[in-house]
Amino acid sequence: MTVSSVVLNVAALSDTGLTRTANEDSVLAASPVFLVADGMGGHEAGDRASAAVVAAFEPLAGATIEVDDVREALGRAAEVVEGIAAEHKRGAGSTVSGVALLEHEGTPHWLLFNVGDSRVYRHHGNELTQLTIDHSLGQELVDAGELRPEDLATFAQRNVITRAIGGPDSTADSWLLPVIDGERLLVCSDGLTGEVSDEGIRAMLTMNGRPETAAAALIRRALHAGGRDNVSVVVIDVVSGGSRTRPADDGTAGLAAASALTDSMLEGTTIPVRVR
Repeated sequence: MTVSSVVLNVAALSDTGLTRTANEDSVLAASPVFLVADGMGGHEAGDRASAAVVAAFEPLAGATIEVDDVREALGRAAEVVEGIAAEHKRGAGSTVSGVALLEHEGTPHWLLFNVGDSRVYRHHGNELTQLTIDHSLGQELVDAGELRPEDLATFAQRNVITRAIGGPDSTADSWLLPVIDGERLLVCSDGLTGEVSDEGIRAMLTMNGRPETAAAALIRRALHAGGRDNVSVVVIDVVSGGSRTRPADDGTAGLAAASALTDSMLEGTTIPVRVR
C-alpha cells in the first residue's frame, strides 16, 4: 500500500457564526494536508494570523511529503504570525490542528499535528475518539486532577489556551497513525466543540453519510446551539487504500507517550512525532 493508493472523500465548511462580525478561522483541504486554523487578536489580526498558517501549508498541496515538510511549514507559519503580532497592540496568534497524509514504513499514515485547542477526531464504526489533546488552561487543570473532565465544558476559562502559533510557546504535538479504510476524520475549531458535545458530534458523524452532508450538519448544530464563535470543520472519509483493520495496539493519541521518531529541528515548532 502506498499513499497514492489512498482514496478520500473530503468536505470543508466554515461559518462566521451568529455573534461574530468576522470569520477569523481559515481552512485548508488540499490533499495531502487538511487543517483548521483559528486566529486570535481581533478582526484583521486574527484573520491574518490564521490565513498565514494556511499560506504556510499551501505549498504542500499535491506533493508527496515527509515529516520535515510539516515541521518546516509550522516554522514558516510561526515566523509570519510573530511578525503580524508585532504590528498590533493586542498581538496575534492562531491555533492549528490538522492531518497530513504520508508514507511511513511503506504504508499510508496520518501525521496529526496540533497547537492550541482546535481538534482532530476519529470516527470509526459508531465510535468517536478525540485524537488531539487541547493546549488549554482547562485541560491542564484536568491533567493535574484539579478539574473533572465532565466539568471542562462549563469551565469559565476553558477558552484560555496555553500554546499558539505566534505565541511564546508554539510547540506542536504530533503523532503518526495508520490510515484505516472506513474511518472518518474530523478537524474542527473550538467554535464546534464549544457548542456541541462529543456525543452530539458522534451522532452527526454517524447519521450523515457523505462528508459534505456531515459537515453541513455539524455547522447547523453549532449554530442552533448558539453559534457564539466562528465554526470550521473538515470531514475526511477514507474510502480505500488504507489498512483494513486498526492495529491492536492503536489507542488514543496523546494519552501516553510512545517512542519518538524525530527530534526538534526548529525551536518553538517542535513536532515530537510519536508512532501509535
